[in-house]
Order: sequence, then structure tokens, then C-alpha cells
Amino acid sequence: MTSAIPKTMKALITQANKTVKVEEIPVPEIDDWEVLAKVVVVAQNPTDWQYIDTVTNVGTISGCDWSGYIVKLGKKVTELNATGLKVGDHVAGFTHGGTYKDRGAYAEYVKATYDLCWKVPEGTLSHEQAATMGCAYWTAVQSLFHPTRLGLVEPPNKVEKEQFVFIYGGSSSVGMYALQLAHAAGYKVVTVASAKNHALCKSLGADYVFDYRDPDVVSKIKETTKNSLHHALDTISQESTQTLALNSYGPGPGKLITIQPLQEKAKQLRDDVEKQITLIYTSLGREVNWNGIIFKASPEDHAHMAQFLSKTPGLVASGTVKPNPIKVWEGGLNAISDGLQHMREGKHSGEKIVYRIA
Repeated sequence: MTSAIPKTMKALITQANKTVKVEEIPVPEIDDWEVLAKVVVVAQNPTDWQYIDTVTNVGTISGCDWSGYIVKLGKKVTELNATGLKVGDHVAGFTHGGTYKDRGAYAEYVKATYDLCWKVPEGTLSHEQAATMGCAYWTAVQSLFHPTRLGLVEPPNKVEKEQFVFIYGGSSSVGMYALQLAHAAGYKVVTVASAKNHALCKSLGADYVFDYRDPDVVSKIKETTKNSLHHALDTISQESTQTLALNSYGPGPGKLITIQPLQEKAKQLRDDVEKQITLIYTSLGREVNWNGIIFKASPEDHAHMAQFLSKTPGLVASGTVKPNPIKVWEGGLNAISDGLQHMREGKHSGEKIVYRIA
């Protein structure tokens, strides 16, 4: 299969006028610790269009989430027989789209560090489903379980006594994975979502679901949690969501993880609650320039994600973690620009848009 790898490939490239265009570029070269995968399906995230619009790294490959099969292994990966990876394996992963000229998901081939792609168990997920377990799944994992984020007990282990965790936005892509993962670890899971998504949230492991529009939602959360809430993840991270989450905490110290910067009003609430943004790109182990803020390369974030990804095949095979619902958008690479515009306009909700590339 290695001999069949072409010299060039089609990829969706960021343009200077804040658009994207399919171009023919070289197939990426891999280093000794990487694998090269033939991309079959990619999944869309808000960060994709946000990078095009606000960062605009001209000439870079867009897209973060992918599923495909290995066509080439780096020298060190081949030597490490314990990795269990081989040419032909169905694998899925996440990459920092809109940042590199040789690394991005919206392409016919993608490269990844060997321990940051996970092997999809045979007979479990389709490529469409596996592609959804990138940005959102990784963010939920890092937010809930990394020792410097919420530091919760990791599945398959379970928390020993009754503890509540609050997930703002249980029907968001990150939220749907966070509900499942926190439930798998034995936590009592509380979330807010639109009324139409309450049944979905409960099916994914939420013990209690409230409507975020309910004027009494904070008092209901405090009553349900017996005023003992100390851990929360805000998967939306606007001013209103951050303040609602902070107002729901019980007395005493706590921690809130957000996926966007803390808003000024939220900064003024609950001095005893630590507030921290998490940025999933740091799990890739490289320095990140995020809107002018430099995050140094984090071997610790890389190592934590790699060890959790090694658990992921078992979580999938057992049915503990299920993929986001999908919406297949026809047209492959050439259609992604339209799909991004659809998301830009706020027309998309409750499903993960995916595209079949091969």
C-alpha cells in the first residue's frame, strides 16, 4: 500500500481573502514518529471557519477531525511493535487545522503522531462516526480528566462517593461527549440544554437536565446538587453561560473549565472558584499561537491525551462512548466551503457535519 501513495493530493487551502479553495499540493512527508493516513471522512467544527475568518494563515490546510486508514508508518513506529499499528488499520484523529501547510484534515492524506491517533475497533464505528471523535471528544477528555483541569476520576475507574459535575451545554458536540465520560466515571451529571434536547442528554448519561432559559434554573441546580457543586465544564463559554455556571456552585472552593476566554462579568464572581480556559491544541504537543496568545509546547498535555486515546477503543467497543449524531454533507472537499458557511450563519445544531473524501 505504501507504493500506491501519490506525490500530490487535493486539499482545502486557506486563501488571503478569508475563503478556502481546493488545490493540488504535495502529500505530506512524515517523520520517524508519525503515521500517514489516507483520509476517508472528515468532520466539521466551528474552529474551522473561525480560523479562516479571524486567523487566516494563508496557504495552510484547513480542518481538524478525520478518519481514514494507515498507508505508511514512520521508522520509529515500525520499530515499536507495542504500538499495534499497521498499514491498513482504520484510525481516527485530530489535527490543528488552518495552521500548517503540510498538516490538516481537509485533505486526501493527513499525518499524525503515532500515539495521537486511535485504532477504531473492527465492526464498531463507520468512518463517518469515527470522524466525529476528534476536537469535541478530545476537548471533553482534557477538560474533565487532565490533572491540571478538573482532574476528575477517569473511566473505567469510578468515583467512590456521590459527587456532582455540571456540564453547560449537554447537547453541544463537546457536551455530548462530556456527559458520557462523566457518567462512565460514576459522577452525578447535571446539565442544561434546550427543551427539545433533554431526552438526548438523558440518553447520554445526564442524571438531571434543565432548560437554560428557565428563570429558576440556578436555584433548581443548587437544590438538585444539594448546594454541593464544585466542578463544572462550560462548553459554550459566553458571558451568560459562565455566570450561570458560577452562580450554581455550592459554598467552598471549586473549579470551572471554559473553552473560550473568561468574560469580565464572570471574573468578578466567586473568587473561591478557580476559572481556567482549556485549549485542546496543546494536547498535540506543539507550541500554539492562539489569537496572539502563546501556549508553550506541553509534553504533559500530549502524554495525557495519548494515554486516554489508548483507552478509547475499549470505551467504544463496550458502548460506553457513542459518537455524535451525524449529518452527511454531499460533495466531498468541494462542498466544505458551503458547509462552513451554513455553520457560520448559525443554521446548524445537534448533529456533526461530515464529508466523505474517498
